[in-house]
Amino acid sequence: METKILKVDPLNPEDDLMNIAVGILKNKELVAFPTETVYGLGAAGLISEAVEKIFIAKNRPQDNPLILHVCSIEMVEQIAEDISTDARKLMNEFWPGPLTIIFKRKANVPDVITAGLDTVAIRMPDNKIALKLIEKLGMPIAAPSANTSGKPSPTCAKDVYEDMKGRIPLIIDGGDARVGLESTVVDLSKGNAMILRPGEITIDDLKKYFERVELDPALLDGREIKKPIAPGQKYRHYAPKAEMILFTYSDDMTSRINKKYDELTNQGKKVGILTVDENLGKYDANIIFSLGTEKDLKTVAHNLFKSIREIDNLGVDVILCEGVKEDGIGLAIMNRLKKSSGGNIA
Repeated sequence: METKILKVDPLNPEDDLMNIAVGILKNKELVAFPTETVYGLGAAGLISEAVEKIFIAKNRPQDNPLILHVCSIEMVEQIAEDISTDARKLMNEFWPGPLTIIFKRKANVPDVITAGLDTVAIRMPDNKIALKLIEKLGMPIAAPSANTSGKPSPTCAKDVYEDMKGRIPLIIDGGDARVGLESTVVDLSKGNAMILRPGEITIDDLKKYFERVELDPALLDGREIKKPIAPGQKYRHYAPKAEMILFTYSDDMTSRINKKYDELTNQGKKVGILTVDENLGKYDANIIFSLGTEKDLKTVAHNLFKSIREIDNLGVDVILCEGVKEDGIGLAIMNRLKKSSGGNIA
């Protein structure tokens, strides 16, 4: 299969170009497209035959549920039951934006979307191309990240092409994703608010609207989730080809990394380091990437997957990565890094 890249204006998506993409989706094929978080691998979300192709293209386990992307509250009402006052409050405040909400599903949502569960994950992306694509299709688009399962999520069309060349017919190039991390996932289906996956919208953001916001216990203790109800809960994600070692944030973090670097290079290993601007001068390494300043963790988040891919593509054997403080968006960054390293934490 030939994979074409279609460059579309992110501010004013051209109708004729968008119609090409919509035609492919209506033909039950896949289209990769930009969102503000990462690039998504889209299929017509209410057509099982189309959605099943996502799992094939990504080599994604069937028990890993998908998110349905919508362009209006009316579209949510077509696929979700019992939309609570709390859910409407969050939709009004954070949509369009990087927040996914778990709802009770309606019968028209295919089992392949939800892994057979009675809940469905829904969000409205803050991206003009994505919203126009959904609107023109006239139904929700199912879209996990547009990478092969387990690899770092793609934040630009080039990353998508690297993973999806020959697997899908079309990639819409709408420039770099703004956020760089997948959406926050919050479960309201049991009455309280629980974060299942952290993202740019933080626990403190949500606490403005709820008396109590909980974190999924698995985020805190790393327990295995046997039946995930949201993406990113069960499997190793965001992983480079190289071994990756994550160093927890501490006063002696850079010295611990330097010690490990010397040990590995003495073994003949090719080693890369992921750091922040403030620590660049503390390492004597040939391959070193800065994720940005530790004073602005949103920039670190934006650069995270892109930098992991870039350093991995240099053919390193091992990536040594600095951790950050686990508060605010730092919780989301560390969640992704823990999964990228496969729990290989020093």
